Amino acid sequence: MSKSKTSGNTDVLWFLPTHGDGRHLGSDVGARHVTLGYLGQIARAADELGYFGVLIPTGRSCEDSWIVASTMVPLTERLRYLVAVRPGLSEPAMTARMAATLDRLSNGRLLVNVVAGGDSAELRGDGVFMDHDLRYAVTAEYLAIWKALLSGEETNFKGQHHSVEKGKLLYPPVQQPYPPLYFGGSSSAGQDVAVEHCDVYLTWGEPPAAVAEKIAEVKRRAAVRGRTLSFGIRLHVIVRETSAEAWAAADRLISRLDDETIATAQQAFARMDSVGQSRMAALHGGRRDKLEIHPNLWAGVGLVRGGAGTALVGNPEEVANLMQQYIDLGVDRFILSGYPHLEECYRFAELVFPLLPLKATTGNDLGPARNRGPFGEVIANVAAPSRRQAAQS
Repeated sequence: MSKSKTSGNTDVLWFLPTHGDGRHLGSDVGARHVTLGYLGQIARAADELGYFGVLIPTGRSCEDSWIVASTMVPLTERLRYLVAVRPGLSEPAMTARMAATLDRLSNGRLLVNVVAGGDSAELRGDGVFMDHDLRYAVTAEYLAIWKALLSGEETNFKGQHHSVEKGKLLYPPVQQPYPPLYFGGSSSAGQDVAVEHCDVYLTWGEPPAAVAEKIAEVKRRAAVRGRTLSFGIRLHVIVRETSAEAWAAADRLISRLDDETIATAQQAFARMDSVGQSRMAALHGGRRDKLEIHPNLWAGVGLVRGGAGTALVGNPEEVANLMQQYIDLGVDRFILSGYPHLEECYRFAELVFPLLPLKATTGNDLGPARNRGPFGEVIANVAAPSRRQAAQS
């Protein structure tokens, strides 16, 4: 695959594993502590390598995304932070002020991930007692207020679930009218909220044909409202210099899982009312024997991980070719992760970035270093090694 096939039409984001990291899913062997230092290592690596931003997850299994983002901002220069707002769990005026502050202090590096929630048991533990469609109705009102406040309007709103009287945000965000809103929802109710209020529609990594159907439906709903959206996809990645090495790494990642652990995880996912989670689970059915659901698309992560459960697996050209299939469908940003997140962050950028049609906002645009790198370590103090073949393809 050549980078010249198309040009300048995708961004790539990475992931901060605030719920844990390691070398084996479902095991504490090779596990890592989630510390400020380790998260900082990943954020600084993503910043230096030229990723567009990082997603910070949310939920009771994660460290708080807003606090994590605020601690990472001073450690980085260009990296953007995709941080969650949780309608029903917070008030729109409060998070509007939080968003404006973080956007100003980061000089416009905030992205906002709208999460309505899909695990009713977790939500009840947080004091949120709403069924699926009600959550999306609350989210729609929440975003109407949130956007009006951040746009600088004096806001009066009286809905069924939220009311505001003469609301005002005194200190505006850097990004106008407000930081971009990302949203993922596979249900009809979720898609309606997305096309009415959000800027980027996210899907988890289903096979290209299923993603094409979803994008077409969201575009149709958006057109009815006279709107257009961007599209992003959330995936894991396992890339190595050869395909055999990549598939061996995929096998190692789940090598310490037993059937009981998988069954426990699948039972927990089955109780959720998330349509997206149901679609993820249906890709593998909790079975280990049919995990490659599309060439170079592997569902092994979803055996025990909720949410994004599929991974791009292969050598650099195979991974880039599958990404190009999604790009051709209209995807203009990828949110990726890999285990462990520090090492895979480097692998992906070094092996795959040169093969992708990246926007100017993704990719290391620092120019050639003063030593005319990058070229690896100088050989015997006399010569620089040649560029890697994978980076020249």
